[in-house]
Amino acid sequence: MALAAPTLYNYYTSGGISNGLSANQPHFTLNDKNITIYSGAMHYFRVPRAYWRDRLRRMRAAGLNAVETYVPWNLHEPEENNFDFGKGGSDMEDFLHLEEFLRTAKEEDLFAIVRPGPYICSEWEFGGFPSWLLRYKNIQLRTSQQLFMQHVARYFNVLLTLLATLQFTKGGPIIAFQVENEYGSTERKDKFVPDKVYLEELRQLMVNNKIVELLFTSDAPMHGTVGTLPKYFLQTANFANNPEAEFDKLKTLQKDKPTMAMEFWTGWFDHWSENHHTRNNTEFKDVLERILKYPASVNMYMFHGGTNWGFLNGANINDGSIDNRGYQPDTTSYDYDAPLTEAGDYTEKYVMVKSLIAKYTKINLHTPQTPAENLRIAYPPIPITQQLDFEEMFNAVDMKVQRIHPIPMEFMPINNNSGQSYGYIVYRKENVTIRPDSVLEIGGRVCDTVMVLVNGVLLSKPLLKSQDLNGFGYWRTKNSKLNLGTRDLEDATLELIVENWGRNNFGYLDQFRQYKGIWQDQIYLNKQGLYSWEIGSLDFKKKWTLGLKNWRTFEGNWMPQPAMYKAVFTMNATAQDTYIDMSDWYKGIVIFNGFVLGRYARIGPQQSLYLPAPFIKQGDNEIIVFEHFYAANTIKFTKDPIFKTV
Repeated sequence: MALAAPTLYNYYTSGGISNGLSANQPHFTLNDKNITIYSGAMHYFRVPRAYWRDRLRRMRAAGLNAVETYVPWNLHEPEENNFDFGKGGSDMEDFLHLEEFLRTAKEEDLFAIVRPGPYICSEWEFGGFPSWLLRYKNIQLRTSQQLFMQHVARYFNVLLTLLATLQFTKGGPIIAFQVENEYGSTERKDKFVPDKVYLEELRQLMVNNKIVELLFTSDAPMHGTVGTLPKYFLQTANFANNPEAEFDKLKTLQKDKPTMAMEFWTGWFDHWSENHHTRNNTEFKDVLERILKYPASVNMYMFHGGTNWGFLNGANINDGSIDNRGYQPDTTSYDYDAPLTEAGDYTEKYVMVKSLIAKYTKINLHTPQTPAENLRIAYPPIPITQQLDFEEMFNAVDMKVQRIHPIPMEFMPINNNSGQSYGYIVYRKENVTIRPDSVLEIGGRVCDTVMVLVNGVLLSKPLLKSQDLNGFGYWRTKNSKLNLGTRDLEDATLELIVENWGRNNFGYLDQFRQYKGIWQDQIYLNKQGLYSWEIGSLDFKKKWTLGLKNWRTFEGNWMPQPAMYKAVFTMNATAQDTYIDMSDWYKGIVIFNGFVLGRYARIGPQQSLYLPAPFIKQGDNEIIVFEHFYAANTIKFTKDPIFKTV
C-alpha cells in the first residue's frame, strides 16, 4: 500500500525547524530543503472574512504552496494613532483580522509572503497610505524624512510585533517579507533618486521588531539596483511578458541567487470609462510555463483579485502631471481577470495553473480536492420605497465648519482631527445674488468631480457618457466654467458637492501630494471670488447612514438631482451570492445595511456590484443608493457581473 503524500508543512518541518527561506544559493531552500515557490496574490482586505478559508483552499487545490498579501496602512491606522486589526471599530474592521488570515493560510497548508508597506500600490486608495499624512503639509512620503519615518515607525512597531510571531521559523506561515514596493519606479533623473537611507531605515525597523525571515524587493529589472539594497535584499521581478529577458537581467544584478517573479500579472485592472480588461488565456499559459521552465519561482498577481470595497479604489495619473490632469480612477471591482474571479469562480486560467504546477513540481505533496463551484442567484427586483433629498442629507451632517476659502477634505477637523479620508465634501454658501447668465468658475482643477446646485436644483450636467468627463464637473478641465441660467436670483443658496473618486496609488513621488475637494484655487462668480463657505463632510460612515431620518415616500425621479434612495431586501431562505445590477442608474454609491459596497457609473465598464452572501442577514436588509443624477424605480440583481462601456 502506497504511503500518503505528506502535507506541505509535514514535508518542510518534519524533524523540527532550523532555517527559514534561504536565497544564499541559485535556488531557494526552506528549512534546508529545495523549494520552488508557487504563490498567488490574495488580499484579505478585498475578500469577505467568511470566504478566506474557501479561497485559500482553492489556491492550495491548484497546487500553490504560498499566498501573498499586502497590508494596507490606511485600513489598519484609519485615524492617527488609532489602530484596527479586527476590533478597532472602523467600518472595515471585519476585514482586518490579519493574524487570523495568516493562521488560516497555515491551516490550509499554505506558506505566506507578506508585503507590509508602508507603500503597497495595489490599485488601492493612496497606495495604502492613510490620508491623514497629508495634514502634514511638508511631509515627504517614501523618503527618510524624519517627519514621515516617525509615523512609519509607530505603525511598524505595532504591525511587525504581530507579524513577528507568525514567522516560519517561529512556527508560523510567513516565509518572506517585502521591503517597500517598486521603489525603482520613483526614479526621475531631473528630480529624484530613490532614497537608500529610507530603505536602510525600513530594514532596521524590521530587524528591531525581530523579523528574521528573507527580505526582498520587487521591481522591473530594467531599474537595476536603484530601488534596492543588494547587500540585504533579494531582488525579484514584476512583469507581464518576456520572462527570459526579465530573469536574465535579474541574474546580471545578483549572481548565484534564486530567480523569482514577485508579480506575474495574470490580467489587469479597469479604470472608469475604459473597456473591461482581459488577458488572453493562451498567452497567459505560455508565459507561466516559460517562467516555470526557466526555472523560476512565481507569485501570480492577482490569483484572486476581490473587491475595492467602499471608497477604497485607487487611481493612476497617466501623464506625469501633479495637478490631477491625467487622473484615472479605478473601478470597485478588482476582478483582474484572475484565475479565481471576484466572486471566487474557477476560470480556464485556474485549470491551466493547476496543470502546469503538476507538470513542473518535483515534490509529491498532498493536494486537497478542488472545492465545489460557488452558487449564485439573481434575486427578483425590489422597488425603491423611500427617498431622502440632499437638503436633508446635508442637514444631517454631524460636523460643519465655516471657512473664508474652500479647504480640501483632508483638513476638515473631524475623525479625531485626522481629517476626512473618503466620500464627498460639500461647499455651501447662502445669500448669493445670481444675475441672469452668471458664470461660476472653479479655479484650477476639481479633485475629482463636482455637482453644482442652486436652491437645491442641479445645474451641472449629468454624466451620461465617457466624453462628458471632458466638460464641466470633472478633473480634465482646468478653470472650468458653468453658466447658471437665465433666472435672476436674490438670497440664493449655492452648493458644490465634490467627490473623492480615489487617490493616486502609483507614480513619481510628487504625484502623491494629492488633496481632494476644491483647493487649487478659489471659486468665482462672474470673475469675483466667493468667500465665507460652510463646509461639511459626507463620508457615509455606517453609524451616520443608519441614523438618517426624514425619509419620504418615493414617487419617482423625473429631474436630475443628488439624493438617497432606499429599498428593503427581505431574506427568508439561505442567502446566496449575487450581484446588484446598477445599469439603469447613472452614478453614485450603493450601501448595504450601512456598509458601502462600492461605486457605480453608467459610463462603465463596471455595471454591477458584488454582494456576497455573508453580508445578507435573515429578515430585512436595507439597500440605500446615493445617486448623483437619475434614480431608477427598482433595484435589480444579476447572477453574473455586467461589463459595458458607454
